Amino acid sequence: MTAPTEMTFFGRFEADILSGKKTITIRDESERDYVPGTTVNVFTLEEHREFCRLEILSVEPILFHDLDETHAEQENMTLETLKEVIQSIYPGIEQLYVVTFKLV
Repeated sequence: MTAPTEMTFFGRFEADILSGKKTITIRDESERDYVPGTTVNVFTLEEHREFCRLEILSVEPILFHDLDETHAEQENMTLETLKEVIQSIYPGIEQLYVVTFKLV
């Protein structure tokens, strides 16, 4: 299997990513195949407009109920908001993956 070379984010997250305030993304199993040490081109989901490159630092499984304030801080939002956002994107999901990244 080939490591993904692209990642998309909702446009509303672009400023947080570019400012370094957002350092993780939480995805479902369909996006768990990112490989630490690789670099991905990053696009807005809505327009597929490229806006940066990120180095993948780690990919770790996590259960929805184990999300905590640290994850919320890394997402630059409150824990309550983080859980609401995840539920709106992945309704009823329990198994998730934390993809940690840095701007390159």
